[in-house]
Amino acid sequence: MEISSHSSLSTAQFFQAHPVFTTSEFYDFLQHRGSSENPQTRRNLLQYFRRRGAISPIRRGIYFSVPPGSDQKSYPVDGYLLAAKLAEDAVLSYHAALELHGRSYSVHNQFPYLTKKHPAGRIFTFQGMQFRSVEPPTGLVRAGKEDFGISKVDRLGQDVRVTSLERTLVDVIDRPKLSGGWEEIWRSLETIPYFDIDQIIEYALLLGKRKTIAIVGLYLEQHAKELMVTDTQLAILEQKRPAEPQYVTKRTSTERGKLVSRWNLVVPEAIITRSWEEPA
Repeated sequence: MEISSHSSLSTAQFFQAHPVFTTSEFYDFLQHRGSSENPQTRRNLLQYFRRRGAISPIRRGIYFSVPPGSDQKSYPVDGYLLAAKLAEDAVLSYHAALELHGRSYSVHNQFPYLTKKHPAGRIFTFQGMQFRSVEPPTGLVRAGKEDFGISKVDRLGQDVRVTSLERTLVDVIDRPKLSGGWEEIWRSLETIPYFDIDQIIEYALLLGKRKTIAIVGLYLEQHAKELMVTDTQLAILEQKRPAEPQYVTKRTSTERGKLVSRWNLVVPEAIITRSWEEPA
């Protein structure tokens, strides 16, 4: 919602339209409505609605709206909206991106978000949800393409920035610990019927990580028929595979691995055989 086009909006309507909001958004709303610009008056107004139970603080500068008749202490906050408000440049990513796109195999209560505003690895918890800041990939920063594959989706009437499915495919492969592990990654990605393969390749090459490129190539090769991946596209990735064999999982893992020579990867047998598809 564009506040500037709704100068007559009431505070109740603002709270209804903003399940999660920042103080900056609220102050902008007041300014467009023609309310007092006195900072103390604005702070007092926030405190007034807080005492009335209409809003409740999440952390410094971030509030959630409480519908009439609801309890501040038990009313659930939408994790995607909260993650999007934790930093001005926040982008939902990794497993949270899969979930927001409706393409995760499992539902997690962890919300990684890309940002340059917070130190990498900062963790914030709220209502049993965990939010973790992640710095943008260095390959994108070097190339000046930090916005590659970022789009906006509507979440409860608010715009939320999220990585595209193509970028997310590469990201979850690059950072499996932020993405639920290999079985979760494979099973989630297999729910997606279509990708722009050229965009996947472009992004993987931008990251510049040979192991990640090879695992992306392995996934696309394994699903070449259903995703209509060409030999030419696979060859582009194959040229950037690691020079020496790389383990997909840590060598200390007890899970058996098999060398896939085309990609110079030692791959867990569960991924090769997709053992989770076996009948119980």
